[in-house]
This record gives sequence, C-alpha cells and structure tokens, in this order.
Amino acid sequence: MADQAQNFPGWHGTTIVTVRKGGKVVVAGDGQVSLGPTVIKHSAKKVRLLAGGKVIGGFAGATADAFTLFERLEAKLEQYPDQLMRACVELAKDWRTDRYLRRLEAMMIVVDKTDSLVLTGTGDVLSPDSGITAIGSGGNYALSAALALQETDMDAEAVARKAMEIAAKICVYTNEQVTLETLATDES
Repeated sequence: MADQAQNFPGWHGTTIVTVRKGGKVVVAGDGQVSLGPTVIKHSAKKVRLLAGGKVIGGFAGATADAFTLFERLEAKLEQYPDQLMRACVELAKDWRTDRYLRRLEAMMIVVDKTDSLVLTGTGDVLSPDSGITAIGSGGNYALSAALALQETDMDAEAVARKAMEIAAKICVYTNEQVTLETLATDES
C-alpha cells in the first residue's frame, strides 16, 4: 500500500482565505483541482454557504472527503443551532475518533458572524488572532498577502480577492477563478 501511495501523484492544492474586516467576513477559494502535475478542473466550488446562509465553509484537500465533512458539519449545526464553535468542536471530536472520518484528508475554514475557525483531522479547532486565516497549498501566500493588505483602505472582499490573485501567481496548484462568499458581522 505504501508503494501505491508513493506511485500515485495524489490530489494537490487549493487556496482558501478568510478576511474579517469592516463589518464583513469573506471566504474566498480558487477553482483549480489538480492530479499530480495535471489540472483536472478549473472551476471547482470549494466555498459554500451552510446552515441556511449563516455559516460559510471552505475546504482544501480531497473533494469527496470535504463533502463528507460539510455534511457532518451541517448535521452538527442543526444539532447546535447558532453555536458554530460548539458544532465545530463536536465535529473535530468525531473526526479524530471515528475510524471512517479519521481517514479523511481535508482541512476546513468555517466562519459565521462572530467566529473564524480552522478545522483539521488532528482535532484542531483554531481561531486566528487577526481575523485572517488561510489553508491549502497556496494558503501561506494568501495569508501573507491578506495580512499585509489588512492595514490598507481596501474592504474585506478586495483584500481577499487580491490575496487570492497573489497566491495564484506563486502557487502552481492555485488559479484565479475565485468563489467568494460574504457575511455581515457583529462588528462595524
């Protein structure tokens, strides 16, 4: 099995960034899906609205795994309405302990009007200090760009779009076909 994993090129990349600024929170993701050195799709939608439009989620990693996690998160959000942190902690517990879920290879960013969270299969539920976070192969490029742009007069959407544009110029697994979703926040 290890030989098979080494010979298979694997799914690579994505870039998801979230920016919280000026009374809005934005999640943006690129559309590229790659298999090794080959681009399979240019316009995948890796960012979606959840919980009746109260939550935005974005994923990096294996697509089927991410959809499974989105379904599980939706169920947790129904169980704990308007409690994003609690729903994410419960999902992270399941993800870490369930034999099936443990094998899923994805990361998620989820946001609502008050919280921005990164979820991983190792049980992490992380909240960034700055209101900006990013995941995926181009995540560090987008994060750096967004942090630098946060101090400008650009709004949250413009910061996220520019950060994605910069990441796409650097990361070969990220393209400029961006899906973006926005929520109003409690801050102004």
